[in-house]
Amino acid sequence: MNDFRFHRPGIVGTGRVAQALARAFAPHAAAPPLLWGRTPENALSAATQAGAEVASTVDRLTTECDVIAIAVSDDALAAVIAGMAARLATGHAPFFFHVSGRSGAAILEPLRATGATTAAIHPAMTFTGDPLAETQRMAGARFAVTGATPEATRQAGHIVTLLGGIPVEIAEERRSLYHAALCHASNHLVTLIAGAANTLRDAGVDDPSALLAPLVRAALENSLDHGFAGLSGPLLRGDAQTVSGHLATIEANSPDLLPAYRAMARATLEELRRRETTPSARLTALDSLLAVP
Repeated sequence: MNDFRFHRPGIVGTGRVAQALARAFAPHAAAPPLLWGRTPENALSAATQAGAEVASTVDRLTTECDVIAIAVSDDALAAVIAGMAARLATGHAPFFFHVSGRSGAAILEPLRATGATTAAIHPAMTFTGDPLAETQRMAGARFAVTGATPEATRQAGHIVTLLGGIPVEIAEERRSLYHAALCHASNHLVTLIAGAANTLRDAGVDDPSALLAPLVRAALENSLDHGFAGLSGPLLRGDAQTVSGHLATIEANSPDLLPAYRAMARATLEELRRRETTPSARLTALDSLLAVP
């Protein structure tokens, strides 16, 4: 591990992240990555897609590989780790990491107790099922790194750099907060856009995505560049009549959107109040409008 060129990487899992990691590891390894999954058919399909070889048993993976990525669901992670720790060959201590955003390195303690070096390495990007494209998108992407020890954190950072990414160290006790922020930004954005698109259909628009795309892309870039200072619209201006009209027409014509619209508007008002960028009298009027009946 000193030069961070692997002898043989191993991947536990058969999903999108597992496939992308297998393909990303391949150019930096002396032997093709080994991929193991609980279902042989899924493992073969994933390995073919990722250009990896199938490990018929998890024992082969833990014996032959010097770095092993565990890319399984969050809820399955602890059981997979416990099972691998119980089967790890004496005297063989690969570098283990998982790719869960929610968990830090503590969940890997059963493996660390056997002598392995352990870390959490979470790529802060979306995986769509195209391993080649996702390998390319890792270049410049941020990866949240949490090592069980300072040395593990250092080695994890080198792995991220090797994959073309940029390591960002996250403390163990902050992993859940970090993950919540990412989910709030990405998952809730999908819900927000879907709600707006449905409401546009209710307004008679045949292709809501085409109408929304320029506006939403500009708003996203503006918010990434300028933060909350990029806000525009009736809440910033304190236009109570406009917001009142929104609430009335949404309730009458697209009521499914109303709870989300009201909640996001109230969150925006709270941030405006903290920043004192809108006169307080206007905020009070908007507060009354947006109060939950």
